[in-house]
Amino acid sequence: CLTGCHLVLVPAGVPRKPGMSRDDLFKTNAGIAKGIVEACAKYCPTAVLGMIVNPVNSVVPAMAELYKKKGLDPMKIVGITTLDVVRANKFVGEITGKNPNFINIPVFGGHAGSTIVPIFSQDKVAATIEADKIPDLDTHVQNAGT
Repeated sequence: CLTGCHLVLVPAGVPRKPGMSRDDLFKTNAGIAKGIVEACAKYCPTAVLGMIVNPVNSVVPAMAELYKKKGLDPMKIVGITTLDVVRANKFVGEITGKNPNFINIPVFGGHAGSTIVPIFSQDKVAATIEADKIPDLDTHVQNAGT
């Protein structure tokens, strides 16, 4: 069923359980993702693969390397996460007293620590937050998943 696909979304893996390290999570979920990525390499090698697999910062580069070793375009492997957007929206809602469903903070970068870059100035609700509170809010979003 993958033959001829142009886009394959890969929502695979297990959530991190209490006491489970990110390394343990990677070993489990990368193994699951690898099987799917190998099937895509065989049946739809030109498709873009949207990886929704945690830890996305580790799984995406590993799967891109797998594609590269097969002579395929590693740029076809991309990570997808909205978790940091949801967190940023929630935290802005808490600070401003506004409904986070109507807040939309774009978040760029990765999905771990300082690689997470929320752009609060791009949302009209978040833009009302005092500038001196933004560095702590950045840190709060960056560290929320640890």
